[in-house]
This record gives sequence, structure tokens and C-alpha cells, in this order.
Amino acid sequence: MGALDGVAARVAGGATVEFRPSGSSMVPLIRSRQLVAVAPVDPSKLELGDIVLARVAGTVYLHLVSALDPARRRVQISNNRGRVNGWTGHDRVFGICVAVEGTPRAGAADKTSAASPARP
Repeated sequence: MGALDGVAARVAGGATVEFRPSGSSMVPLIRSRQLVAVAPVDPSKLELGDIVLARVAGTVYLHLVSALDPARRRVQISNNRGRVNGWTGHDRVFGICVAVEGTPRAGAADKTSAASPARP
């Protein structure tokens, strides 16, 4: 079980979750240990460049949507350095990053599904 599995379970359960992910793969969009808020998402509303919490090949990532395949109900997930993690189905896209360090991500709130208030 990875570091983000617990967060993914809470978001999949309908909670908006704040946490501090570590790593440099999303710099400069998200720096290591910055506070992010992730809310449940309606995957059919996703667009290129959205930051999502998704499971790809058994690992949960907080990475970018880099391609869309609406006919097959799936999205491609990549980091911000050009590495493609792979394709995943809408059922494995748990949430969308709605804020980084309290600054809202443009358009993200319009893509959320019903969510509860943020909890640490």
C-alpha cells in the first residue's frame, strides 16, 4: 500500500482531503510538501492539464491528465516532466486537485462531484 492509497480511499468515499504530497515530479505546479486539496471528481468533465488523484497500474499518483479517450472512458496520466504513467479508467480517477497552498486551481471546482468539507 502506497502513501496515497489512504487519501484515495477517503476521496473515493466522498471526502475532500487536504494533504502534503512529497516528490518533485509535479514542480512547478506542486512542490514537495505543499498543501493540496483534492475533491471527488466527475471524470467525464476532465480536461488536459487537470491534476488528478488516480490509480495507474496499481499505483496512486497525483499527476496531470495528458490525454483523453472519452469513447473508452479513460484518461492518460503523466507527471509534469514528460513521463507518462499510463492509461486508467474513469473508475480509477478518484479526485481533482482544487487548490495548492490555498490557491484555487482554475476550473477545478466545476469538475467536482458531491463532496464533504475539507478535513486534514
